[in-house]
Amino acid sequence: MSLETILVAVDTDDSDAIESVVETAVDIAQPAGAEIVVGYVFSNGEYDTARERLQFDPDSEVTPDVVAERMVGVRELTELLAEAGIAHRVRGRLANGGDDGELLAELGNENAVDLAVVGGRGRTPAGKAVFGSTAQTLMLSADYPVTYVRTE
Repeated sequence: MSLETILVAVDTDDSDAIESVVETAVDIAQPAGAEIVVGYVFSNGEYDTARERLQFDPDSEVTPDVVAERMVGVRELTELLAEAGIAHRVRGRLANGGDDGELLAELGNENAVDLAVVGGRGRTPAGKAVFGSTAQTLMLSADYPVTYVRTE
């Protein structure tokens, strides 16, 4: 299996997770010469709040890709990738009531990724049942391998 494109999906509110996931993705991408697609799913309302905070004109046609590129956590992640010399692009999606893990799996399919790297905290089975798990859903929904990086 050749690796040409890797999806990286992280929660931008958790900077420790970003570093761990990016380190893992870089370790995989560098020797393969792979490109990284940074995937970000906006929760309901988060997109409008981000557009407003980033001072986009309310009447302008701004895509989730553009808004995601400008988010602080995503910018930090892409700066780390640039420092490592990794080609990358950012893709954003609106949840609109959908499951984040399934949306990330679809995003990976749309971008022909060969592998996804996702981070998450360890949870008990009861915690997963109550709160769900984006990483778990991505692992079960993706048509490609997923590397899970446990963060704490």
